[in-house]
Amino acid sequence: MANSYDIIIIGGGPGGYVAAIRAAQLGFKTAVVEREHMGGICLNWGCIPTKALLRSAEVFHYMEHAKDYGLTADKFGFDIGAVVQRSRGVSGRLSGGIGMLMKKNKVDIIWGEATIAKVGEVKVSDPKKPAVQPQNPPPKGTLGAGTYQAKHIIVATGARPRVLPGIEPDGEKIWTYFEAMKPAAMPKSLVVMGSGAIGIEFASFYRTMGAEVTVIELLPQILPVEDAEIAKLARKRFEKQGIKILTGAKVAKVEKNASGIVAHVEDEQGGKQAIAAEKLISAVGVVGNIEGIGLEALGVKIERGVVVTDGLGRTSVPGIYAIGDVAGPPMLAHKAEHEGVICVETIKGLHTHPMEKTKIPGCTYCNPQIASVGLTEAKAKEAGYELKVGRFPFVGNGKAIALGEPDGLVKVIFDAKTGKLLGAHMIGAEVTELIQGYVVAMNLETTEEELMHTVFPHPTLSEMMHEAVLDAYGRVIHV
Repeated sequence: MANSYDIIIIGGGPGGYVAAIRAAQLGFKTAVVEREHMGGICLNWGCIPTKALLRSAEVFHYMEHAKDYGLTADKFGFDIGAVVQRSRGVSGRLSGGIGMLMKKNKVDIIWGEATIAKVGEVKVSDPKKPAVQPQNPPPKGTLGAGTYQAKHIIVATGARPRVLPGIEPDGEKIWTYFEAMKPAAMPKSLVVMGSGAIGIEFASFYRTMGAEVTVIELLPQILPVEDAEIAKLARKRFEKQGIKILTGAKVAKVEKNASGIVAHVEDEQGGKQAIAAEKLISAVGVVGNIEGIGLEALGVKIERGVVVTDGLGRTSVPGIYAIGDVAGPPMLAHKAEHEGVICVETIKGLHTHPMEKTKIPGCTYCNPQIASVGLTEAKAKEAGYELKVGRFPFVGNGKAIALGEPDGLVKVIFDAKTGKLLGAHMIGAEVTELIQGYVVAMNLETTEEELMHTVFPHPTLSEMMHEAVLDAYGRVIHV
């Protein structure tokens, strides 16, 4: 039957399209249902376009400090419209590429809103709103509204910004990351509510481009999931750049006026203050897109706003699976992709095992960059490990000095009894590209001995990874 498939995936984001490609590779007749844009939030409104914005900010930062490199750049500035246009262009190019990948792998795209009418059946209606990016209409050859059958249905509907009551985004003065990514004009001041990866990246971008930025975090530490030592160093760097940071504080209410907003902030000691700014960015997390799919009616188990799975993508209802953000934290594109592969290979009957979430790296692309994998020092102690901790500062690395990037730290945490690498945490230039070395090491169950005997190239930033391991065992060379 033309409308019958082995696997239908609801959602064309990183988890969905990767699962589709792997399914096709394994011989499954596969379709993806998408209502807005292939590539999902990550490619269109998250990971990729924010990196394009941050790259523009990085280049602008270097132009400001040209004399530090013996260069002259007397006349320079920025056109925020052109900066945004470049960012949208990057996303548009990659989104179109996803369509080509689907065609190459003979995966059908069904354009519309999906609901699971019953196990084995997906009903698709016309999208309720047009594609967010007009330059990326539905790929040619896509299917449309109708009823489709599938032996296996994978829910990969992603997540959306969390909204706090009374501080609902209006798209004008109170922004989510959607609006923050495409400002019509550069605000002179803004408040960022939340200091996770999304909030800090936007704080870093707007501060670098000249805005006055205040970050407000409910918890006592910014970047709450990061190692406390790394977060403390990050805070010092951000404050040195002029970002104002309030921790242990919350935005009680927001008033709008002709010139912008006034955020009324309360701290743990009962102190109150009013902060005026042109814009407020709400970056207080995301929630899974579980509504309107038919999951509850089918009895799919849901807890804390996400679909419960067995680690292999299987839900409480046979034949229905969930991957990515909708299946719970960490809500990261690379986690979704890997979950998609695990899920499809499980359906195929291959030997699979649940993903170890402690081995999923996290990266924040602010200035300075932050990257980590595994347990923080505090979490390792809570787990009862006896630790050996190593550190190496960027100031001791020749390549970092040559780059003009002497501020940063590499930190590693080992089990003192076995030499097992429990965690790695970094702050500084290009650490988002370095962290994969430790991720590979952890997946290979590498001990400190193998890392010590590994020859790292000189001069590179990666040498600090070696030195940090040496430091954990009293053998550091260059400090």
